Amino acid sequence: MEELLINPNIAYLILVSAFLLAGLAILSPGTGILEIASVLLLLVAGWELYNLPINSWALLIILVGFGLYFLAVRKKANRILLGLSVLAVAVGSWFLFRSDDLLTPALNPILFILVTILTSGFLWVVTVKVVASGTARPSHDLEALIGATGESRTPVYTDGSVQVAGELWSARSKEPIPVDAPVRVVGRDGFILLVEAITEQKQ
Repeated sequence: MEELLINPNIAYLILVSAFLLAGLAILSPGTGILEIASVLLLLVAGWELYNLPINSWALLIILVGFGLYFLAVRKKANRILLGLSVLAVAVGSWFLFRSDDLLTPALNPILFILVTILTSGFLWVVTVKVVASGTARPSHDLEALIGATGESRTPVYTDGSVQVAGELWSARSKEPIPVDAPVRVVGRDGFILLVEAITEQKQ
């Protein structure tokens, strides 16, 4: 059983899974689940590495790659740093485990290629998408809605809902406004529109 667990290919899969979870934890911090899972896998991977012959310089390259990934995320998914991090982890992983013959890789080449392509592609797409969504400006500029007209969908006073610019918004007003009444946006409080009833309609 121990010989099955202490295997370069198993150790490689555990190590890649640990770094993948750690990368996802960096993208969405605070949940705790990803952080705990990545730490547990890193502990198991550390045990594997302790019991297997490895090239320390290759492990260092992997750690540098993970550092580059952290910098890439901090710099709004810098594609150059992201590409260098993927390359560093791939190269470090390929040379991480020593074999008797330097020309014979310790890892299964097919396994290495498949895992590298799948995890690198997944992490690349997720990182770019998540960072882009976090830094993108809101699709609606609430300031631009000031002066726009619409209609109350519920009674509006301390709270309520209005239809403005084709969408439903939370709203409140200084005076009670009945349902289905024409309203005008006069301000905003965060994502809540401040509205008033339109008492005069153009004929």
